[in-house]
Amino acid sequence: MRVGESTQIWERARRVLAEAGLPADRLTRVRPLTGGTYNAVEELLLTDGSRYVLKVAPAPTVPGLRYESRLLVSEAEFYRAAAEAGVSAPHVEAAGVDTAVPHLLMTACPGEPWNRSLAGPGAEPERASLRTELGRQVARLHTVTGPGFGYPSGALGPLASDWRTAFGGMVEAILDDARRYRAPLPRPADEVARTIRAALPALDEVTTACLVHFDLWEGNILLDRPAGEEPRIGGLIDGERMFWGDPLADFVSLALLGDIRKDEAFLAGYREAGGRADFDTPAQVRLALYRAYLYLIMLSETIPRAADADQQRWVQEAVAPELVAALEEIEDLAPR
Repeated sequence: MRVGESTQIWERARRVLAEAGLPADRLTRVRPLTGGTYNAVEELLLTDGSRYVLKVAPAPTVPGLRYESRLLVSEAEFYRAAAEAGVSAPHVEAAGVDTAVPHLLMTACPGEPWNRSLAGPGAEPERASLRTELGRQVARLHTVTGPGFGYPSGALGPLASDWRTAFGGMVEAILDDARRYRAPLPRPADEVARTIRAALPALDEVTTACLVHFDLWEGNILLDRPAGEEPRIGGLIDGERMFWGDPLADFVSLALLGDIRKDEAFLAGYREAGGRADFDTPAQVRLALYRAYLYLIMLSETIPRAADADQQRWVQEAVAPELVAALEEIEDLAPR
């Protein structure tokens, strides 16, 4: 980072803290955080030990996917809703989402990303307990309902009155992105569209718009390890891709590239807290639709992100076959 850039980052951090009514003169460190793929993320440390996270949207000229417009609006909405549900998540201190440089200032949750802090065969007992607790927290998230279906950011237009309309628009948007960026899909975009469109009537049984994080892979789940205590969930973060929709959609990222039905610990906690997790044929069709949508995003975003050769190779080897499997499941199970 060049000296001029560093100075601008510190000045921006102080300005945002001051606008939030926080002591900007006590800022002692600004540390860039890695792992994000769209917004810039920085940790702000104050002299009294307080920690905050500042997210800043990229310039309008930076290429992205259609649904990524005004992501910070959705993220702020997720944290508001998570607080309503009593779920561990950041608290928004300031939301400058309509400013010249859109940003979001929030409290920092304790802990480190799950995928970096819990590994190895000896971690299995801890993992089972944590997955059960995660199930309880996700079930509480799903008790929060919204005013309509779709992305609250308005990136794809206003919220819809029914889930079939909202999700159909979400799929059309990502397929338009795939065509525009010439993303390498394992099937032609028009063929994917036909397969998904034919199965959309399965969504008509979803009549309540619930809070869906849609990015709950282990990198977005913080684990806290207080001294002398068992690890616990410190917070669910990066809620920028949330939407109002079918709770079942969250099961895709919770078992990324896998099968949530094999996660007995998570499902036990989810059901214990009142969540519904039935996997009859209609539910399997819906779950396959949501898998297809997420994997279309993962394949399409590599182009505007300018993914390197290793990432491109991994996506083609790991994600593309899962998209094909989801589409085949839709074709096998959806009524014709």
